[in-house]
Amino acid sequence: MNLIKYLLLTPMLFSTLMSIVNAKSFVYITDQVDIPMREDKSFNNNIIRSFSSGEKLYILQTTKDGWTQVKHKESIGWVISRYLSNNPPARIKLDKLKKKYNSNQLLSIKQSKRNTELEKQIKILKNQNTKLVIQDNKSKAEKQHIEKIYKDALKLEHYNEKLSIKILQLKAEIQILENNNTATQNYSSRNWFITGGLVLFFGIIIGLILSNFVNRRRY
Repeated sequence: MNLIKYLLLTPMLFSTLMSIVNAKSFVYITDQVDIPMREDKSFNNNIIRSFSSGEKLYILQTTKDGWTQVKHKESIGWVISRYLSNNPPARIKLDKLKKKYNSNQLLSIKQSKRNTELEKQIKILKNQNTKLVIQDNKSKAEKQHIEKIYKDALKLEHYNEKLSIKILQLKAEIQILENNNTATQNYSSRNWFITGGLVLFFGIIIGLILSNFVNRRRY
């Protein structure tokens, strides 16, 4: 009795397992013509709707007699298994590749524009860098010139200090010479005064002597 129950339950369990296995799988319509979804596994007037090539369907179960129960949005029905594939058809793949290619083309164009802008910016930066190098060289030359002027100024300042000291020395010497000259002039004046006095004195004496001598000859 248990064996009979087991045999009766086996197809049901197998069907349930098939449903569980296929519950998370998807298939695609492969034919180039529209494929109908039917209410049951027969070719009667039971078409629910039709699917075009590449349509993605959700698998509910697959049977051995060549039918697959699928779900599309809210619709559930049966489709002949040979019209289904686990992979998208070549046309769908081609459409995806075309979209990807177009997207890559757009990215390539954007990147090309971006590269052009970057090249322009690089050119501008190079020009600015050249100007900065020139300006830096000018600044270095000006710095060297200023340093030279500063060194020359220090030399001139040192030379001026020497000249100032020399001038002070010369002034001191001039003052000494002036003092000596004044003293010499005073001394000469005094000597001339004394000499004049002596000459005058001797002249008077000589005059007196000559006068006496003349008077004596008269008498």
